[in-house]
Amino acid sequence: MATTTAAVPETPQHIGAFGRVIGAIVNPRPTFEDIARKPSWLAPLLVMVILSIATTAAIGQRIGWRSFMEKQLSQNSRVQQMTPAQREKLIEQQTKFAPLLGYIGGAISFPVITLIVAAIFMGIFNAASSAGLDFKTSFGVITHSYMPLAIAALLGILILYLKPPDQIDIQNLVASNVGAFFSSDAPKWLQVLGASLDLFTFWVLALMAFAYSVVRPKKIRFGTGLTWIVAVWLVYVLVKVGFTAMFS
Repeated sequence: MATTTAAVPETPQHIGAFGRVIGAIVNPRPTFEDIARKPSWLAPLLVMVILSIATTAAIGQRIGWRSFMEKQLSQNSRVQQMTPAQREKLIEQQTKFAPLLGYIGGAISFPVITLIVAAIFMGIFNAASSAGLDFKTSFGVITHSYMPLAIAALLGILILYLKPPDQIDIQNLVASNVGAFFSSDAPKWLQVLGASLDLFTFWVLALMAFAYSVVRPKKIRFGTGLTWIVAVWLVYVLVKVGFTAMFS
């Protein structure tokens, strides 16, 4: 009498930490399915912190902190109303603290931002879709969804070393946003709005929505996730533009 053997489901192969970093960009579905099974977040966090610090170091080496501060302060109308002596004193003060703030900011800004974003969307999707997301999964989704910014950072570092220092636009190293095409005398709020309309930002937003739909496929559809994510982003942009318009 013949017997039949039931097929044993193949166990999905686990993807390593740095394999997930690459996979989030080039092969996101199996990457985020793996994150759903075993969430992680440390590798993308380290990648972005290292790239942020490397960018800060490249700015100091290629442009110099005094030149950097002169360019930054030249766009501030209040600074331009100061006397030459007052401007010089301010530039000297800012030049002393700029490297320290740059390195500290590079070390803590990405972890803090991703923690906040992960908490916000965990709350939204659990409340609106009963997604049952835990924070570790949401944090893993968000940190890996930001990996397109690693490409932007690498391109920025490359540009810092390839272009002549006097031709580098610090605010738009990669020129991937609308703000890169505005003149320097455009209203500050308009520059901030233009900088928000960025190709890498749109990639991150779409990847976030896709990732949440993969880790909770029965609860979150891609379209629903994208709607919530874009809505939150729009609120952030409007608040940022509004504050800039009021105080610039």
